[in-house]
Amino acid sequence: MTAEPTDPAGRPGDPADPAGERLRRWRLVLGGDGADGTQCALSGRDAAMDSALTALYGTGERPRTGRDRAAGLGASAPSVARWLGDIRAYFPSSVVQVMQRDAIDRLGLATLLLEPEMLEAVEADVHLVGTLLSLNKAMPETTKETARAVVRKVVEDLEGRLATRTRATLTGALDRSARVSRPRHHDIDWNRTIAANLKHYLPEQRTVVPERLVGYGRASRSVKKDVVLCVDQSGSMAASVVYASVFGAVLASMRSISTRLVVFDTAVVDLTDQLDDPVDVLFGTQLGGGTDINRALAYCQSQITRPAETVVVLISDLYEGGIRNEMLKRVAAMKASGVQFVTLLALSDEGAPAYDREHAAALAALGAPAFACTPDLFPEVMAAAIEKRPLPIPDSECGPAKRT
Repeated sequence: MTAEPTDPAGRPGDPADPAGERLRRWRLVLGGDGADGTQCALSGRDAAMDSALTALYGTGERPRTGRDRAAGLGASAPSVARWLGDIRAYFPSSVVQVMQRDAIDRLGLATLLLEPEMLEAVEADVHLVGTLLSLNKAMPETTKETARAVVRKVVEDLEGRLATRTRATLTGALDRSARVSRPRHHDIDWNRTIAANLKHYLPEQRTVVPERLVGYGRASRSVKKDVVLCVDQSGSMAASVVYASVFGAVLASMRSISTRLVVFDTAVVDLTDQLDDPVDVLFGTQLGGGTDINRALAYCQSQITRPAETVVVLISDLYEGGIRNEMLKRVAAMKASGVQFVTLLALSDEGAPAYDREHAAALAALGAPAFACTPDLFPEVMAAAIEKRPLPIPDSECGPAKRT
């Protein structure tokens, strides 16, 4: 069964003329200049879509004539606002978000986001939040209220998607991490019980006599685990900062987990007291600047009081501007004291960014392998760290997870 052809706006193509539909779509992709070879004329909605694409993805290599492609958004807020309205009318939300990011990157439109009217016209997503945070210090007061509203909408959407599963996954992990020796029947951990009693195997009965039962405990209202999120706020980590702030707020809402959020560049800022509102956390960050991982880990290490019950999550591309050997010594010391140390190259949907492979290899040698983590996988990673079992490390962006 084949899918019905659709145009970029999601409308069905003409099933009676599949060749014509393919030609029309190629025409929209290639742009209509003399080299596209389609000789396909557009009209109506298709022509308007082509104009919106041309404004962003035109070559700009020669003066614009006829339907030749050349970047044409200009630098004025009214023309960009109209263009934003057009693409929202012609394309689905996911495509609009990509085109907005491309417009900011290709045409230098970031400064226009400092105008409230522009912010009201854009499609909000994690990447737009990252751009707004990078502009925070340059943002006039008249724009900040609108920017906070945009950021809050994205944060609330993320919390709605991630919070319930995260709490459920980690509550289960906390229950299982509290082992008891005289469990009730429904609390018996049969895998650990069998492993603990293999020496009592009776070959003639082909069974294990469970002289010692191992069970799941039930998490009480007391704090069971301490979690420290240590987040690199260099420019390339923008999406990770957004997701880490949301997860930090979710973890802080759980009574059994004491959560600390630390962000760093060449300075270290503890944002733990703002975790009740991730929007405040995000506007307390300052994207860009250098990186001193060693200084950040030194601060985190100073805050650890129960190493055997602590999980430290370093989220960084590992481009260290501080003292490399000291950084590695700190990680080794924390692990030797009983800390569960997790290194994430990114916490986002895009996979691993450029990162320092030498530092990643050195951390892996210490038993703290570095890998990129999607927001959907993060609860499983934290659950594994809390239970002190192998982490579910993805083989690749598309491959299955592996344990290490």
